[in-house]
Amino acid sequence: MTRLLASVPVLLVAGCGTAGGVPVPREDRTSAPAAAPRVDPATAEQAFSLLRQLDGARKRRDCAAVRDLTTWAERTLGGRACEATGNGRPARPADPDYLLPDEGDWFAALAREPSPAYYLFFLEDGRWRLGAGPVPVPGEPVRKAGDAPSSLVRQARLVPQRHLTYLTDPAGVAGVRFPPGDPLRALLKDVTGRGADVELYGTRTLAVPVDAGSVLVFDALRLTYKGGRTDLVETATLVGAGNKLRTLGLRRARAS
Repeated sequence: MTRLLASVPVLLVAGCGTAGGVPVPREDRTSAPAAAPRVDPATAEQAFSLLRQLDGARKRRDCAAVRDLTTWAERTLGGRACEATGNGRPARPADPDYLLPDEGDWFAALAREPSPAYYLFFLEDGRWRLGAGPVPVPGEPVRKAGDAPSSLVRQARLVPQRHLTYLTDPAGVAGVRFPPGDPLRALLKDVTGRGADVELYGTRTLAVPVDAGSVLVFDALRLTYKGGRTDLVETATLVGAGNKLRTLGLRRARAS
């Protein structure tokens, strides 16, 4: 039976917590700058270029540099991949579009090459770091930010909790729904069938208004299986008319 776990703080991985008696990483909270100006395209382009540095660090198998260039989910996943053998390196992304939220300490990038995928960048201790990605987008991605009603943005901020509710409510009593073929449906079957614990990987909502009828939301979940294996799941979700959810992109990788 899947158990509902409390959400945890966000961004930096340090120390250990427990889930079901099994040690798992726990994140420390990193405060956002109180009055950080909105990220402009030039700043986003410069931050995106750190992926070249990250690629070089991976090529050299310089795991300390990989950790220094990453944060949040990618620090956990990238560090493990660097230390493991035979995992290779992801292809270097290119041809980005930038999705710039109102907050000044993070933004998303959609790299169109070699295949569409989202990347999240966070400003931490005065430096930009990769927080998540690549999150592959098999269908048509959202490429640009825009404006959305404040009521829809407020609804979008509940997406991480709705993900958690959906994955811990196999009977669907709470009424959270995803359309046929949505990756979250397959994830629910796996979580239910294998009896995984599910928790939010961080408490902060990362939302980008798209247009008058939709908001793009990024979040992450941690799955803990019997025996101690943990996976991280990064998602890009579109909230549309009627507060309906649709998963645009999903990345799942082993964390331990």
